[in-house]
Amino acid sequence: MWFDVLVPLVSFLLLFTYGEAASIPRRTVTKTCGYEACPAVDSKKLNVHLVAHTHDDVGWLKTVDQYYFGSRTRIQKAGVQYILDSVIKALLDNPDRRFIYVETAFLWKWWLRQNEETKEAVRNLINEGRLEIIGGGWSMNDEAVTHYHSLVDQYTWGFRRLNDTFGSCARPHIGWQIDPFGHSREQASLFAQLGFDGMFFGRLDYQDKERRLQDKAMEFVWKGSSNLGSRANLFTVALFNTYSPPPGFCFDILCADEPIIDDPSSPDYNVRERIEQFSASVQRQAAFYKTNNIILTMGEDFNYQHAEMWFTNLDRLIRYSKEMNTEINVFYSTPSCYLKAVNQANIQWSTKTDDFFPYASDPHSYWTGFFSSRPTIKFFERVGNNILQISKQLSALTNVKYDEELEYFREAMGVMQHHDAVTGTEKQLVADDYARILYENIQQGTKIISEAIRKWKARKYEVLEQPTQEMYSCMQLNISSCPYTEDEHFMLTIYNPLSFTINTPMRVPVQEGKYTIVDLSDNSDIRSQLVPIPTSVTVIPGRERNTTHELVFLATIPALGYNSYKIVKLSKGTPQIDEANFIENEFYHISVDKNNQVSVRWKKEKNMNLTQTFQYYEGAEGNNEKSENRSSGAYIFRPKNVIHNLESTGSYKMYKGSVVQEIHQKVNNWVSQVIRLYNTKEYIEFEWLVGPIPVEDKIGKEVVTKYRSNLNSAGEFYTDSNGREMLKRKRNYRPTWKVQLDEEVSGNYYPVTSKIFLKDEEKSLKLSVLTDRTEGGSSMEDGEIELMVHRRLLRDDAFGVGEALNESAFGEGLVVRGTHYIFGGSVSNLDEFMIKEKSLTLQTLLRPWTFITPMRENSASDNENYLPSMLKKSGLAKALPPNVHILTLEPWKDDTVLLRLEHIFEVGETENLSKPVEINIQDLFSTFIILSVEETTLGGNQWLADMNRMKWEIETNDILEKEENSSQPVKVEEQMINILLKPMEIRTFVVKIAVRNV
Repeated sequence: MWFDVLVPLVSFLLLFTYGEAASIPRRTVTKTCGYEACPAVDSKKLNVHLVAHTHDDVGWLKTVDQYYFGSRTRIQKAGVQYILDSVIKALLDNPDRRFIYVETAFLWKWWLRQNEETKEAVRNLINEGRLEIIGGGWSMNDEAVTHYHSLVDQYTWGFRRLNDTFGSCARPHIGWQIDPFGHSREQASLFAQLGFDGMFFGRLDYQDKERRLQDKAMEFVWKGSSNLGSRANLFTVALFNTYSPPPGFCFDILCADEPIIDDPSSPDYNVRERIEQFSASVQRQAAFYKTNNIILTMGEDFNYQHAEMWFTNLDRLIRYSKEMNTEINVFYSTPSCYLKAVNQANIQWSTKTDDFFPYASDPHSYWTGFFSSRPTIKFFERVGNNILQISKQLSALTNVKYDEELEYFREAMGVMQHHDAVTGTEKQLVADDYARILYENIQQGTKIISEAIRKWKARKYEVLEQPTQEMYSCMQLNISSCPYTEDEHFMLTIYNPLSFTINTPMRVPVQEGKYTIVDLSDNSDIRSQLVPIPTSVTVIPGRERNTTHELVFLATIPALGYNSYKIVKLSKGTPQIDEANFIENEFYHISVDKNNQVSVRWKKEKNMNLTQTFQYYEGAEGNNEKSENRSSGAYIFRPKNVIHNLESTGSYKMYKGSVVQEIHQKVNNWVSQVIRLYNTKEYIEFEWLVGPIPVEDKIGKEVVTKYRSNLNSAGEFYTDSNGREMLKRKRNYRPTWKVQLDEEVSGNYYPVTSKIFLKDEEKSLKLSVLTDRTEGGSSMEDGEIELMVHRRLLRDDAFGVGEALNESAFGEGLVVRGTHYIFGGSVSNLDEFMIKEKSLTLQTLLRPWTFITPMRENSASDNENYLPSMLKKSGLAKALPPNVHILTLEPWKDDTVLLRLEHIFEVGETENLSKPVEINIQDLFSTFIILSVEETTLGGNQWLADMNRMKWEIETNDILEKEENSSQPVKVEEQMINILLKPMEIRTFVVKIAVRNV
């Protein structure tokens, strides 16, 4: 496995606890898990649910391996293998004890190393409900910068491991998001669709928490979707102590609190004193909650490495509380049992319809910096999802057998969703290890893809022999570098992972010269254009290729399919530089003014225009001892008040051709960009390059790009929630409380996973900016969109990572290259506008992937084994409606595939495309026949017909909502299979298939 390494030396104490559970008696246990296993509560007392837990980051200050094996103790004394060893022994020692575990990544790593006796004991504990698996994803994911595509995947794979290993008693039904830095509405919606009954979280804005405590609103029903109705409602609990024990009651080896000493002959005997302190603490917490139940999170980061310390003191706490305080009922519990007790109280609850961003822990600490921290790893994670989806699709379509490689790839992407991975809030050594893990698995993914395409090409009866041509993938096309395209003759095989045919620009790094491109599926010539690679790109540190130009053409690629193109160099040539001062196509006119500011004018909308510039904030620097001395860092965005314009010392050049027109703009020595207009394409491409950010002046800088339009946005803007539904934002405003902002800029920043837009209601105009990775964004003035693209800071913000966010590569500050897509105009024809925007958004997420096959000079002979019909194929036998997309297509088990279909429009988003749509999927795919279909919950781990979620009453003064039932569960064998999709609905199916004879 990619994370296997030699077991390192650990501290004496950890060695002492390791292996104490070696001899475990065998016994058979009847399954009494879930709510059936919950202890009885006392209606006349305050019920105190003690939840023993550990929070084990899947990488943060140490790498995944270092945390598991317990190495690098000088960084942090944390070893997950010892936690699990120790906890299992402690649970077996006392049948009253309970424990919850969250991170499937660590649990699976530990499980693979256990003997059969230990495995049986663990299964019994799970079946008894004393070891509860909670959350169940591969990691405890971030909610701000993650995309729902990857979130669905990481829960699906975590559930799959749990279900295959432990059975139904390990099926999670509670969300446990105790550490992420703010919470998204889409996360609540996903949990509800996974079949969860509730969610617990730890962090919420300090002002929001104060209000909720006063109003006894720490528990509520979260309406997770404005489209799915009550199906997306989720009971939610904001924990009192984040996820820590009450002050003074941490009994871990990492803590300094006094244990409970119950020897009356000891001078340190303290039972009465400690029980009185404890009783006072729980009564204080109970005053802020509605029922006679409270939950105490008895654990912390990497606690329970010597579990008996915790459990011995909890045993005493329970015993003596019962003996000395008749008003409280203290017992071991789990979040599920707490939820059951609260549900049985049968009271009404307030609701919430927005999200918990931005999160502030004090007046000067808005956790909005991590929206943009480590922008390269954020993009790399997006590439990983791209390749994983293609790998899974082609494995299902061609039946190639790379099960182990796919498993490791799924696990790698699950690790990347962790709230200290893709967030960029980890130490540099950990970020490097995440990149290693992802790179190795992406390489395996490209191997799967190339093998599948080669097999697919050969699956035709006309083929005389199996082709043996190699197919290579280029991992540095984002910096216009690829060794395989430096040859004079080569073939491109381009795969499209989307559910619809695309006509998309392709850019191939080549040497200067004249080229011809042939679409091999019909032997037609393709129009192309040669454009110089900007000098700022060719000098990026670490770029070693000699390519000087890019060959640009528009490729047409079928849905879930590929097309093949032959490229041949004919002669040398030099692209012509156009000395004009503008570029344009039928939609836009773009120029650069005397201040080096990009100016865009819409042609069809005469009253619409924008300008674009780069600016930067100075990151605040302080000693972090007080709130007002907080530094800007990996978590925190805290700029000094003034925003600085970049001094424009650069120049620009323009290149015009029949495929693309470009402005190559140098802003200064460390900021440049290319602005592109493609022929027939109704969007503008801003490809920016920032870095190395200079810090010789000892000033940390946070670089933003601003798009200033003439739209009247009335203080409002919209951002996506994890790439799915859109949420309205309003400057200096929170929907549920009157906010006081001491940090106006960072307090108005929100995560932009894929899209941010403005509307001008009076003019019926809309301006959208689509991103290729998550970035922090805002609209600080009407008509303006601001996105942070890069950060380099010189101080830590003192929230744990212990390092300044000062990334470097190749001995210099980090250089970042990324893209924004500007799309806007009149929304008078809303259906047409939105289908174009949705299509572009999906193409930004799931890009076509290119493979290169070197060819001999006599290039015709390289294709003698292929017929034209083999060089272009689609995995779909028929087109899907424009409002339906295939979210998931992957091999499952026992000759089945997992299929997810999603409706990509929201209710009321357009007149026609927001309607429910019905499709027949029986003959949807070209390479296999569907024999039977059975519908599951979103996570693929429970039949939808068996799902039975808790019901919660909403306060009568709340707006009544229509009960929205999901479409009826589908279970069909050997007959027409029609699927109804309602707006924003995702439906998941296990599909039994048979390979088509072709």
